[in-house]
Amino acid sequence: MKKQRAGVFIAFEGGDGAGKSTQAARLAAALESRGYTVLRTREPGGTPIGEKLRSLVLDHGNGEIDAHTEALIFAASRAAHATQVIRPALGRGEIVLTDRYIDSSVAYQGAGRSLGQDVVRSLNEWATSGLRPHLTVLLDVDPQLGRRRRTVGQAAEDRMESEADEFHDRIRAAFLDLAASRPASYLVLPAKLPVDELAAQILARVGTLLDVSIAAETQRAEPQPAVPGAATDGAGS
Repeated sequence: MKKQRAGVFIAFEGGDGAGKSTQAARLAAALESRGYTVLRTREPGGTPIGEKLRSLVLDHGNGEIDAHTEALIFAASRAAHATQVIRPALGRGEIVLTDRYIDSSVAYQGAGRSLGQDVVRSLNEWATSGLRPHLTVLLDVDPQLGRRRRTVGQAAEDRMESEADEFHDRIRAAFLDLAASRPASYLVLPAKLPVDELAAQILARVGTLLDVSIAAETQRAEPQPAVPGAATDGAGS
């Protein structure tokens, strides 16, 4: 019989080229070998509508996408992802590993696009009805290292990846600030470490999390924040 507890939600965050997908796959394999049921997913995407939105916002050739539109597309994809994929899996007692979540929008659109981190977070907390990860694994990568990694064997960078290093510098700083604001909820690791060493440290931290009873914390109802702009001049003002 497989070991199963209350659902656990883990997000992998970091700049492009940090190795999030690799580490999520390693963690999934390690947990499944120990009898856990694991769901791996990603953002933007994770649902049929989310995958279409992913192509729209990341592919070149879709015309100009301004910062506000970009933020709303990511939030729409995330709303579907949280409702259709993440919450049902947690309800089944699964461990959900997502490659990116709200922090990515706060970093990329809030800091990178200068829309404001607070308003972007409010938008996404409203879109997800306040669903937060139990743990966020932040792989901290230098933008230049990230660019070298992601261009190896890759035909071209997507819209976000192809932005200048200054853009990615702002994103990196925002991720680190987010982790520093809630250190108990984050595991921050240098992405330049060897893959095996990163995997071992992540598994050790997740093992500690799984040993703690979190049933009372999983999916508890939280007040839904007001729609950004409802009582102000609007997002990014």
